[in-house]
Amino acid sequence: MDLVVGVDAGGTASRAVVATVDGSVVGRGVAGPGNPLSGGVSAASAVGAALVDALSGCDPSLVAGGVLGLAGTSAVADPVIAGAFDAMWRSLGLNCPMRIVGDVVTAFAAGTPAPSGAVLIAGTGAVAARIVDHAVVAVADGFGWLLGDEGSGRWMGLQALRSAVRDWPSTLALLVAAHARVTSADALIRWAQALPFAAIDDLAPVVCNAARNGDASAGLIVSEAATRLLATLDQVVAAAPTGPPSPVSARPSPALASPASAPALTRPSLPASAPTPTRPVVLAGGLLAGDTPVREAVAETLRKRGTTVGTSRDPAAAAAWLAARPLSGSGAPALHAALLG
Repeated sequence: MDLVVGVDAGGTASRAVVATVDGSVVGRGVAGPGNPLSGGVSAASAVGAALVDALSGCDPSLVAGGVLGLAGTSAVADPVIAGAFDAMWRSLGLNCPMRIVGDVVTAFAAGTPAPSGAVLIAGTGAVAARIVDHAVVAVADGFGWLLGDEGSGRWMGLQALRSAVRDWPSTLALLVAAHARVTSADALIRWAQALPFAAIDDLAPVVCNAARNGDASAGLIVSEAATRLLATLDQVVAAAPTGPPSPVSARPSPALASPASAPALTRPSLPASAPTPTRPVVLAGGLLAGDTPVREAVAETLRKRGTTVGTSRDPAAAAAWLAARPLSGSGAPALHAALLG
């Protein structure tokens, strides 16, 4: 039986899934970061390592299609990076097309079999995207911690630090100080000014736990994070798609087609009032796919609006689903259920 491969390549890890076209997973692999914007050509090596593990025991000549969900798709416009991914693909004995899509597309597909809707992602960063026929037509935020990513884990960590130094020695301030291994507000200021980003990001769970334990300051940060994430989502839900889907979000293997010039994605202004989505919204990323009070607040608001809420669980399997859809005799919902439950 023909096989397909799906890859979720992000800034933390690369994950690969090999499945039959009827939805049975036959292999999985995990390797290092696969974002070419930050890793350059080494990202292709990491994706290749994940695929090697996933393809162990499989005949690569049976692979009939593949989808790579990639963080940093714009980097594939660089011929050097595009060549590295293509060389990796061919070195594995894979001769079928590899379609590159944005990781927001696979995050969306991991939460619903619907072809169109919206995805809201909040982990270290935060971004929302509107999806039409599995292509990105509008985005909001995703600007990085200095300019945006409002409501993200890093945003929450920074808010916790600001609260701590302004309200020393509150309960939350002492929890933050313990996390930073300091014992005074002055020491906490010095610690924060060094910008230890990983440790700042790790303050998000501290805030979430404190909020669940009734801390008012932490509760305010959680509530504001949810409000800002919903505002980001509302921008793309309210935006009417203009023009064709961006080819950056759906591109064949670099060797099979030259990257087209991508039109700018729509970045709409915040609407005066929150719209009511009529298509599913998928929640993704650690803050929204996990069991957190931020997810609870966002999901509760969406359900009150009458929105169908999905959760992104396995983007690599979703990439395999996208690859299998045109090759399978199964309907899209049944195939999605087989691969993603």
